[in-house]
Amino acid sequence: MTALAGLVAHSLVPVVVADDAACAGALADALVAGGLPVAEVTFRTAAAPAIIEAIAGRGDVLVGAGTVLNPHQVDLAVDAGAAFVVSPGLSRAVVERALERGVPALPGVATATELQAATELGLETVKFFPAEAAGGAPAIAALAAPFAGIAFVPTGGIGPSNVAEYLRVPAVAAVGGSWMVPRDLVAARDVERLASLVRDAVALAAACRTRRTPT
Repeated sequence: MTALAGLVAHSLVPVVVADDAACAGALADALVAGGLPVAEVTFRTAAAPAIIEAIAGRGDVLVGAGTVLNPHQVDLAVDAGAAFVVSPGLSRAVVERALERGVPALPGVATATELQAATELGLETVKFFPAEAAGGAPAIAALAAPFAGIAFVPTGGIGPSNVAEYLRVPAVAAVGGSWMVPRDLVAARDVERLASLVRDAVALAAACRTRRTPT
């Protein structure tokens, strides 16, 4: 299964911000126990490459890198074992370097112009960011109409109260969020509480998908 197929299969992408690589084992344990063996570890902290490497080395969690801003970070992420890279915006340099390294890139887009630029780079899946600030699920549905075949992974301002709005849009492949992996619980290595939050998120996503309606 490809990295993108893995994201689609799980519908959710936990977005992780962590300050210490020592949390990697507990985080991965919680994701697996909760039934969501996927993680986007953001490059917002210096610990990201080490966390990615530790999780990737286990072999039971699909792990990628987030907040990737330049080709150097692409190399750091891929060298650490990242299976995909995610950026807050659309950077040709980042996308091209990721493709050179053999991993899919999910650049952030928020407008039709950015989305068209992404398609010109050959991309078929993009991040929609910042999702709520950029118009939410209705904006994705509107963009999907003229860009048939493009899949979206919205992130930004999404949580249990509004995730259903996104997962019911057919063009949404998966939803990214940090609500099931809060930074304080990750830092505390609280496997039990993290697994419970992950389990609840998985159940919510499953319920949303069964009630999905066309745009």
